[in-house]
Amino acid sequence: LRMLQVKLIITGDDFGYCPRRNQGIVDCFLAGAISNVSLLVNGSAAADAAKLARRYNIPIGLHANLSEGSPVCEVLKTNSSLLNQDGFFHGKMGFRTALSKGLLNMSEVKQELKAQVELFHELTGHLPPHMDGHQHVHVLPEVRHVFAEVLEEYGIKYTRVPIEPGLHNCGWIPPSLMDFYLGVEEDSFNTVDVFTKHGIRWPDIYIGLSTMGKNMSVSSICSAIDSATLEVTARAPSPGQPAPQSRTVTIELMVHPGYPSVSPVGGCGEGPDDFSQSWERLHELQTLIKPELQSHYKSRNIQLCSFKDL
Repeated sequence: LRMLQVKLIITGDDFGYCPRRNQGIVDCFLAGAISNVSLLVNGSAAADAAKLARRYNIPIGLHANLSEGSPVCEVLKTNSSLLNQDGFFHGKMGFRTALSKGLLNMSEVKQELKAQVELFHELTGHLPPHMDGHQHVHVLPEVRHVFAEVLEEYGIKYTRVPIEPGLHNCGWIPPSLMDFYLGVEEDSFNTVDVFTKHGIRWPDIYIGLSTMGKNMSVSSICSAIDSATLEVTARAPSPGQPAPQSRTVTIELMVHPGYPSVSPVGGCGEGPDDFSQSWERLHELQTLIKPELQSHYKSRNIQLCSFKDL
């Protein structure tokens, strides 16, 4: 693997969720521990996040949100298939249930996605170089087609396809969560052709489910990167591709660093959720800034970058 160059995008998700999340993400970026962020434009501190990204020159993309909090599209705020009885999005699992029952209007999904791209543009002054889905809604049936159309319409080149090598061997993930992850993986496999057809690209490798929250450690990140890199280089190159040893492998590591939210501040309209208020966010932040990680990247010829560097 000597000659192999690895480009690693470490994306801090949920930028804009609350001031303490923003602060944690900025601290991580300034420490050289993340190289990219994904903005929730309906987050309570989204405008502040966009200002921070501009001030510190942090590469920023869009974390499209259809499952938590309130829509940003005015028309959809009062009466739409995307809302539950309380007037908020249906939630991580609720969204999936409503979708499987055929209750979601795809033209409203498209309307909201476009409104979020427009708001991102308004907040940051540019279109997002990459756009993915909060709680992986962008790879769900039907949604994936609309999502791909929106990316193509705005010329957004990059997304995230959450298929994580070695996920099946992660015995430390509790069964209920593993079921959710395997669902995300299956949806992702079924999305590849759709995204490809629309000319959308994504890194060679995705990592982030097996290293989330309390499961994050220097060794879990290093071994995930090493084993995924080995797996990619072992694949036969496609026709016209250079031999794997001499090419560049691209990886996106999804992370959720931050200082824990303190209720009622934060969230996307409903206040912060449990994961955001938990110590696991701080644990991720403290792990990512460890110097042992930085020296591992150096020893493996891993270069941190953002989507616009690909």
